[in-house]
Amino acid sequence: MLNYIWAFMIIVGVFFSGIQGGRVVEAVSNGALDSAEEAISLCIVMLGVVGLWSGIMNIAKEAGLIEKWTKALSPVLTFLFPDIPKEHPARGYIATNMIANILGLGWAATPAGLKAMEELKILGGNKSVATKEMCTLLVLNISSLQLIPVNIIAYRSQYSSQSPTSIIGPALVTTSVSTIVAVIFCKLMCNNEKGKKHLK
Repeated sequence: MLNYIWAFMIIVGVFFSGIQGGRVVEAVSNGALDSAEEAISLCIVMLGVVGLWSGIMNIAKEAGLIEKWTKALSPVLTFLFPDIPKEHPARGYIATNMIANILGLGWAATPAGLKAMEELKILGGNKSVATKEMCTLLVLNISSLQLIPVNIIAYRSQYSSQSPTSIIGPALVTTSVSTIVAVIFCKLMCNNEKGKKHLK
């Protein structure tokens, strides 16, 4: 469906620019080329940022810091995912995912999140329906608490912001609120599901 929407927008845009005359077509062409150049430049900047922080995460893993942080997060993981056994590998992947998100490394968090989902699917019996643990992980990823919004800082720096790091305070407040709301929502939904099963 999305492909049809994009195709429709492009066709309509080309049609109306053709009606308006050569100047509009030229402006659209120049805008497209400028945007492509800007996108490539931004990708190069973000590649460097992601490479740096992914490297730091690998160093932390090799140094045993991830394992220590996972143990430190154990009470949080038990609270959020009470049905996952304590020695299950999914907990380690979830902890790594959460740590990366907290540090603002959304892209670096993705591989750990995918591995966690694979383990949770196996734990849930390889069913085609998402388990409550999988849904909780997804919601927490979307709402993710961030201490250092690295990606946003990089974007602001790329676009010549006077103070790229001034976003840290507001981002911390908003992501804290979103995470609290997400946790409350997940707990309410999980308790509601348990209540329905109990009634059955």
